[in-house]
Amino acid sequence: QMRLQESGPGLVMPSQTLSLTCAVSGTSITTRNFYWAWIRQPPGKGLEWIGDITDSGNTVYSPSLDSRTSISRDTSKNEFTLQLTSVTAEDTAVYYCARVDRPPGRWFDVFDYWGQGTQVTVSS
Repeated sequence: QMRLQESGPGLVMPSQTLSLTCAVSGTSITTRNFYWAWIRQPPGKGLEWIGDITDSGNTVYSPSLDSRTSISRDTSKNEFTLQLTSVTAEDTAVYYCARVDRPPGRWFDVFDYWGQGTQVTVSS
């Protein structure tokens, strides 16, 4: 059974860097035609896509967060990581990792497996 599990600090100070890890089990993060994504949901708002890391390790980020976002992976641990720099209270959200089904020819993300989400609060 595939499982995605987010982990990281629940409280981050303003101006610091938010770091979260998604541990994947039941499949390899290098499997072709599947990407891996970070998504968040601020309180009272909808889901916001943050970025993807592809099966080959390339990354693509939301234009609104691009300058502050970095997604990387550790294939030996089968996990991928989000770093978001210079956080403010507006970065307070539930953060999710998800698998993206991207067969050849599909140019949009379909999220087929999700982690349970982790609350991150930015506050001093």
